[in-house]
Amino acid sequence: MKMRRLMRMKIERQKELEQIADLRKELNTQLEEKEKELQELSKTIQHLEQKIQEAQVKTKRLESQQSSVKKVDEFNALTQEITASERERIATEQKVSDLVDKRVAEEEILEKIKESLVVSQESSAALEKEIEANIVLINEEGRGLKEARDALAKEADPETLAIYERLLRNKKDRVVVSIENRACSGCHIVLTAQHENVVRKGENLVFCEHCSRIHYWQESEALEGSAGAGKRRRRRVASSS
Repeated sequence: MKMRRLMRMKIERQKELEQIADLRKELNTQLEEKEKELQELSKTIQHLEQKIQEAQVKTKRLESQQSSVKKVDEFNALTQEITASERERIATEQKVSDLVDKRVAEEEILEKIKESLVVSQESSAALEKEIEANIVLINEEGRGLKEARDALAKEADPETLAIYERLLRNKKDRVVVSIENRACSGCHIVLTAQHENVVRKGENLVFCEHCSRIHYWQESEALEGSAGAGKRRRRRVASSS
C-alpha cells in the first residue's frame, strides 16, 4: 500500500510538471502566432504603402498629361481618372492607418505575452526543481519498499500471496484490515459474532462477507488510546474483579 501511495504521489507530481510545461508551451505558441500575425500585418501595410506611392505617381502623370491636352473631352476624361486615383489613394491610406493602429495594439499584446512567459519561466523554475527533487526522493523510497517487499514475498506462502495480490489489484486499496467494534474497517459493515470469533482464533484466512478483504484481529494493546480499547479494558477489569 505504501508503494501504491508513492506511485500516486509520483503521478500527481509528474502531472504538475506536465501542467507547467503545457502552460509554457501555450505561451510560446501564442508568442509565435502573434509574431506571425505581426509579420503579416507589416507585409500588408508595406504592400498598401506601395500602392499609395503608385497612386501618387499615377496622379502626377495624369496631371502632367492634362496640362498638355487641348480638347475638353480629353481634359474631362483625365480629370475623372485623377479623381478616381485620388479616391483610391485616400481609401488605401485609411486602410494603412487602421492597420498601423491594429499593429500597435498587437505589439502591446505581444509584449504582454513575452512578459508572461518570462514571469512563468522564473516562477516555475524553482517549483520544477522542487518537484523533480521530490520525485527523486519518491523513487528512492519506492526502491527501498520494493526491496523490503520482495524479501517478504520470498518468505510468504505462495497461495496466500497470490490471493493478496489479486485482492490488491481489484481493490486498489487496503485489503488486510482489522475488525473494529465488530465491523470491517474496510467497508464498515457490521459483522456477526461468529465471524469475529473465527478471526480472533487466527487459524485460517478469513474474508469479509461483504467486501472480500482479509480480516485480522487487532489486540487491545495495539488499540491503546482508542475509545474501543478503553471500553474493552474496563470490561475486562470489571469481570476480573
